[in-house]
Amino acid sequence: MANGKKSYQALVLIATPKLADKAAEMFSEKNIPLQYRLNAEGTASSEIMDTLGFGSIDKCLLITTVTKELGREMLGLLHSRLRLDAVNSGIAFTLPLTGASNIALRMIERTDTQNQASESGKDENPMLENTHALIAVTVDRGFSGDVMNCARAAGAGGGTVIHSRSIQSEDAVGFWGLSVQEEKEIVLILAKHEDKTKIMSAVSEKYGMKSEAKGLVISLPIDSVMGL
Repeated sequence: MANGKKSYQALVLIATPKLADKAAEMFSEKNIPLQYRLNAEGTASSEIMDTLGFGSIDKCLLITTVTKELGREMLGLLHSRLRLDAVNSGIAFTLPLTGASNIALRMIERTDTQNQASESGKDENPMLENTHALIAVTVDRGFSGDVMNCARAAGAGGGTVIHSRSIQSEDAVGFWGLSVQEEKEIVLILAKHEDKTKIMSAVSEKYGMKSEAKGLVISLPIDSVMGL
């Protein structure tokens, strides 16, 4: 578990594949370990996509683990080098972590020590702190578009879809009396604190566990966010 000396965060970037490649190079330059890369899709409306002439918006998620100090620095660097303030570029944010394995903590702290003297863009970039939450909605495949439309009507701006698979055991499914589809879609939505409850309630009412979508809705706190 994490000790009381340092705070740890998950640093998440949602961006186009090209920008994700640049970000991965930046993480490598900083010797930041524990990287995960996931392919995803944007959720722009069909009207916007038709106007732009696109069939879909490909997105990538990069996830790594850092100390709070290094997380702040990397948010600033990602914002300045990737120009996260530009339209359809990307969003970067940090999520608080309450614990990690000892070997993971040693890797994170070693990276932080190596980067203590590095540059920081925190004074040059607009960073929003403790103003947003991450809403994650897991539904059966094919319902992500409906969920996003419902969330938009409740105040959400946009989201990202990740395709996944359920690993729930047959015993658990039988206990709860549910019919769970193996193929799943996860809709990630960054929402302002004042809009979070309204969005979650709207989605849960229409696409919750008792609906055909079999949706599960949760939220996670966000420390800092760039690119909104």
